[in-house]
Amino acid sequence: MHALHTRFDRLDGFLRGLGWFLVSIAVTACGDQPWNSPYPPDQAGKNILYSSFSARPKHLDPAQSYSSNEVVFTGQIYEPPLQYHFLKRPYQLEPLTVSQMPEPYYLDEQGNRLSDDAADTSIAYSVYDIEIKPGIRYQPHPAFAKHASGAFVYHDLDITDSDDFSALADFPLTGSRELVAADYVYEIKRLAHPHLHSPIFGLMADYIVGLEEYAVTLQKAVDEGEKSANAALTLKLDDYPLKGATVLDRYRYRITVRGKYPQFRYWLAMPFFAPVPWEADVFYNQPGMKERNITLDWYPVGTGPYMLTVNDPNRQMVMERNPNFRGEVYPDSGEPADMKAGFLEDAGRNVPFIDQVIYSLEKEAIPTWNKFLQGYYDASGVSSDSFDQAIQVGGGGSISLTPELQAKGIHLNTAVSTSIYYTGFNMVDPVVGGNSERARLLRHAIAIAMDYEEYISIFANGRGIPAQSPLPPGIFGFREGKEGVNPWVYDWTPQGPKRKSIEAARRLLAEAGYPDGRDVKTGKPLVLYLDATGGGPDDSARQNWIRKQFNKLDIQLQIRNTDYNRFQDKMLKGTAQIFQWGWNADYPDPENFLFLLYGKNAKFKKNGENAANYSNPEYDRLFDKMKNMPNGPARQAIIDRMVDILRRDAPWVFGFHPKQFVLYHDWYFNAKPNLMANNTLKYKRIDPVVREQKRREWNKPIVWPLGLMGLLLVLMVIPAVIGYRRHENRRMLAETDR
Repeated sequence: MHALHTRFDRLDGFLRGLGWFLVSIAVTACGDQPWNSPYPPDQAGKNILYSSFSARPKHLDPAQSYSSNEVVFTGQIYEPPLQYHFLKRPYQLEPLTVSQMPEPYYLDEQGNRLSDDAADTSIAYSVYDIEIKPGIRYQPHPAFAKHASGAFVYHDLDITDSDDFSALADFPLTGSRELVAADYVYEIKRLAHPHLHSPIFGLMADYIVGLEEYAVTLQKAVDEGEKSANAALTLKLDDYPLKGATVLDRYRYRITVRGKYPQFRYWLAMPFFAPVPWEADVFYNQPGMKERNITLDWYPVGTGPYMLTVNDPNRQMVMERNPNFRGEVYPDSGEPADMKAGFLEDAGRNVPFIDQVIYSLEKEAIPTWNKFLQGYYDASGVSSDSFDQAIQVGGGGSISLTPELQAKGIHLNTAVSTSIYYTGFNMVDPVVGGNSERARLLRHAIAIAMDYEEYISIFANGRGIPAQSPLPPGIFGFREGKEGVNPWVYDWTPQGPKRKSIEAARRLLAEAGYPDGRDVKTGKPLVLYLDATGGGPDDSARQNWIRKQFNKLDIQLQIRNTDYNRFQDKMLKGTAQIFQWGWNADYPDPENFLFLLYGKNAKFKKNGENAANYSNPEYDRLFDKMKNMPNGPARQAIIDRMVDILRRDAPWVFGFHPKQFVLYHDWYFNAKPNLMANNTLKYKRIDPVVREQKRREWNKPIVWPLGLMGLLLVLMVIPAVIGYRRHENRRMLAETDR
């Protein structure tokens, strides 16, 4: 009997447990947090921005970092002297840590000062005296921690001491100090450090006086005086003077560059020229630190609005407010449309607005997109996988969000990238190149036939605009409207530019001596060659499209695919005929695009960036005059003339400027794209209350299937329980009868 009652008790317990399970479903469904939330409950409603990353940043040391996924972090932590104005276009530099914009003065070879309007040929050196603001302080960091005696707490660790620390957060004591001019000079010296391999050392060695020789000096010091790699990394750079970068006093330093190089000021807005304190090098280069990833590449030390507090590249990276940040205000001016767009609502308020930023590792695009739609990420790009779900293309190529996304209060920002993709003609080729009228007419016919509006629609999901010159929007010299249209390829209409007809292209081809795609002299078909590096399915589709464009003119196009090294070799030897290439701006100056067609920069024989090997004496003369001019009407007039020459000579089919698409939620503010600035996180603002409401609304659990499953389970179990009870009752009666 005892065993029987035990079995009944177990069944009753199971039924009670099932009941409690169903009750718990109902109770949990009424809780505050959605079931699918990837974040802990204590983050609910907090002023935290959520984003993602797909690969570990390789370098966070400003001397080495040069990748877009790295500047997401370095741009918020380090502070170079200058920054780009957040709202103004064309892009405009302004002071960040300096008291005023540095203006160079000029010296001749003997060191005599020249007038500001001295001829470029007489200028041997440009001197920048830079003054930083007092009172700027570094983030809390153990490298600055000191004993009461003034000695550093963590500057003399041995290998056994480092066993106690596996992350930067394990150091219990931190300190800080004021930013001084010497910290900027120290970083410039680090560009030449033989163990850091800065990607801009070669370029800067051409300009900063003595930097190339400085690298030799440091290498010699490593070879002769240091005993280990770790010791070599802690070279006392202050013991080795650099002629082109010197400290004037506590808040002033001087940079001397060769010749007149006004574009140097753009480099002063990049993390390469941000300050690094000597204490950081000493701290990080102690025994055992590198093995534990306690390095400047993992844990930056800066004066910016944020500091990196968690670096777990397999899961999460976290930035938090720098409590020592001096404060900065949101800009009070911008473009005319910024007020209406809401980008000036925070004018004059102190930044940063956000307390913490959490970046979660996401290796796949689909989970990232789904979490954005659920409200767990605040902003998102648009991948090809999610394009149709997010974007609808209307008549005339108009772009808008789908109704589903509009209903969720999601917004779309687009910005044309400061880059260009183009089709180039090798100007030393005997058929498509040269300055003859025949070759020029052929190039114009091809430029008309290559319908880049169609290309953008098919291969870029409408994300781009046809280029009218090498200059993209946002770069000084770019023209809009009728005066910005290439008249050799487009006609101007009340609706805007319209590509000339294929019949017009055929007439030009006939004038060039190739009626119906045949050489009038020989009667043979015109065969042209495109050198490419493609091979995949996407490349095949693009190449078929290119063939189709040439077929419109009855020109036979043969595509010669090869690997990238072989392609580079053909470009250097000048044996390619037609090719496709692109360029992303290093800095927002027209010189950085127009130099791509400067004769002295030819790829063939000179290994420059002029891949078309274009040479026009008038263009080159104007380039030499334009490149060092300040922005203004005089420079604009010269640029206009240069662009006219390029349009007439047509060394490129100008192609298109890609367009960036960014989606963001209703609670995310100040989302104006800035494709040059890398420190814009401080301007972003969120409304965590609205976000929390939307998350609960969009992620309500659907519990009725669970209830239905529970009910079905009960219905399945009850007959078994009843049958089991009957069976046991019969056994009990039989035993009683015996």
